[in-house]
Amino acid sequence: MTDLDRGASGVCSQGEIVTKGQNKTAVLTIEDDASVAELLCNVLKRDGCTVVVAANGMCGLAAAESQVFDLIMLDICLPDLDGWEVCRRLRNSPRTQCVPLIMLTADGSEADRVLGLELGADDYVSKPFSPRELRARIRALLRRSGARSKPDRRIQHGELSIDADRREVTYAGRMISLTASEFLILQLLASSPGRVLSRPEISSLLREGDSAALDRAIDAHIKSIRKRLGNGGEMVETVRGFGYRLRDHAVSQ
Repeated sequence: MTDLDRGASGVCSQGEIVTKGQNKTAVLTIEDDASVAELLCNVLKRDGCTVVVAANGMCGLAAAESQVFDLIMLDICLPDLDGWEVCRRLRNSPRTQCVPLIMLTADGSEADRVLGLELGADDYVSKPFSPRELRARIRALLRRSGARSKPDRRIQHGELSIDADRREVTYAGRMISLTASEFLILQLLASSPGRVLSRPEISSLLREGDSAALDRAIDAHIKSIRKRLGNGGEMVETVRGFGYRLRDHAVSQ
């Protein structure tokens, strides 16, 4: 019997609740393949994370509602609900809508990756994956979600307000829920209104220089930001052939 089967070192196989240690990163892994789940646990524990493993979508959703997590890793092929539906429900829940989320897929197609990003995933990893790359992606995503890389901690642009320390966005007094990547993109645009950011620039900033990021993935994030801002989405302009910018003059509702 493996450590995963026994639930050793703070890991459980049926979505039980594990109290994370002080200052440790708590990760929820929703994965039905025991060998992949154990590999993920070993990778995460090397970085001092506390891990909860759920073997199916419903257990994963229950665990996510019962404990606060710093990161969720979600497989697409699950025995009950598929990863798309689990991702959709996580993003529709006030408790989990802002938790950084990485999708795991055996199909590395562009369509699958873009669909995951459109549903609210912050990143994706194709199977089989390199433990080294996975650790790098996790670290980069956690850095992004903390918004530690930007000096502008609070931005006010018309009716748009961004507070990096609280990781809060409001427009016209209404709280806007964004994923970790969406938050950083909007923060980058709002920090220099009027300046055009190219897709490669945004990709480089989000992926710490990962050249594999897709233009359509950036487009999907922008589309989601506009939708979540409602009327304020008009502030985010497409500059054809170049990229995106935030209007110099904010749009009023």
